[in-house]
Amino acid sequence: MADLTTKLGKLILKNPVMTASGTYGYGKEYSEFYPLNSLGAIMVKGISPEPVYGNPMPRVCETASGMLNAIGLQNPGVEKFISNEEYMPFLRKNSATVIVNIWGKSIDDYRYVAERLDDVEGVHALEINISCPNIKEGGIAFGTDLKVAAKVISEVRKATSLPLITKLSPNVTKIADFAKVVVDEGSDMISLINTLTGMAIDIETRRPKLANVTGGLSGAAIKPVAIKMVYDVANAVDVPIIGMGGIFNADDAIEFFLAGADAIAVGTANFINPTAPIDIISGINKYLDDNQFNHINDIIGKVII
Repeated sequence: MADLTTKLGKLILKNPVMTASGTYGYGKEYSEFYPLNSLGAIMVKGISPEPVYGNPMPRVCETASGMLNAIGLQNPGVEKFISNEEYMPFLRKNSATVIVNIWGKSIDDYRYVAERLDDVEGVHALEINISCPNIKEGGIAFGTDLKVAAKVISEVRKATSLPLITKLSPNVTKIADFAKVVVDEGSDMISLINTLTGMAIDIETRRPKLANVTGGLSGAAIKPVAIKMVYDVANAVDVPIIGMGGIFNADDAIEFFLAGADAIAVGTANFINPTAPIDIISGINKYLDDNQFNHINDIIGKVII
């Protein structure tokens, strides 16, 4: 089999397949299907300074070739994540490579969470979520303003020695500009895309299907947008890129690699097929072998234009 070892700056993964934050919880449910350390990494659900209970119900609805969610970044808070047996201790026990997604309603929130996680055993990197459209404070505002995005990354960079991944919003005019500014401020990697902002209406009740009115669109419907944005960012910055958005099988993942992604994250597919990440790893191996490639790096950025 081809070599799937993936080097993302200082972060070395056994393969380039990880799970997208918010779609995999903290790994416990999926550990019943396969060993968590089979994956390149697990990006856990976003962590904030204090516990957050999320948005009111309903907060998920199905759409054409996708889904809308407005969970509201529900999470146990950083202290419970670090200490409670259901969270970080569980992941450590399962030898998982852990990337912690962090978020806040202020720049001080981001800095605080980064500081608390800086020396926690088993945390391998931080993914800075400046792009979630599902909360009314912070969130998307940080990811759609160049100056504010720069400030968040600058402050988090001062607070931690861990590798930093900045998760970018697709809800901007030119995503490459945001990639450049966060790299300039110290982000070691880029992950993209977060969900697109969307809305659905029940025509019988004439009310929004989500209590939050709008939410984040994910799934197969957004894959062409995600691939194009990965391609744009890969041609704008010289740092590792983690691509995500509508990846359901190995063919989808390979499109992202060809566009310039160094690794990929599986999101909505986990809700449909709990073994999707493992199936994708196998499919990538088969594609590389069938096409006589020796290493995953042999196809990264190799789209023929």
